[in-house]
Amino acid sequence: MFKQIENDIEAALFNFIWMTAWREKGFEFEFSTDVLGRYVVITPQGEYVGSAEFKPYTPTDSPLEAIAPFGAHPSVAADPAKVAEIDKIALLKESRGAYTSELLSSAVHFAKENGYHYFVSLLEPVFYRALRITYRVPMEKAGPAKFYKGDQVIPVIFDMKRMYENPEQYEWLSFREFAMNPPECSALQSI
Repeated sequence: MFKQIENDIEAALFNFIWMTAWREKGFEFEFSTDVLGRYVVITPQGEYVGSAEFKPYTPTDSPLEAIAPFGAHPSVAADPAKVAEIDKIALLKESRGAYTSELLSSAVHFAKENGYHYFVSLLEPVFYRALRITYRVPMEKAGPAKFYKGDQVIPVIFDMKRMYENPEQYEWLSFREFAMNPPECSALQSI
């Protein structure tokens, strides 16, 4: 299941997740100041294992434009107000296979709830391949792979509207969000 971050403890767990994954991959840390929302993925046992952050995207101000010409893509150029950036997509190593669908579902949920049609992002090549082949996520490369802050990344535009308007095409898609407070987290003691 997934939920939006609502308090300082969840924010600390969110940071622990993405920073652990970034450290493992050798990525440089990058903290966001302008955020639309942050989600965490939580196991049925109450362990926080995944993170996703959503940020505003403006073609003229986005640092992503230095990596790829997202703003020139017809889907983005048509209505930049319907585009957001997804960042800090991460799962703890031991949870990568089991909870990827929950992580993706949190992104689709956020897009649907907030009226975003597209997300722009920089993806690690192995993750990009898994999304394309295993999950069949509708996305398009916005440029060639480039070295950025510690590793090769692929600039991608996700078609979020296609997923939330056609949920039957994505068997992994779940809108199982925590409706109430999630169970106490056992990972809290490890921070």
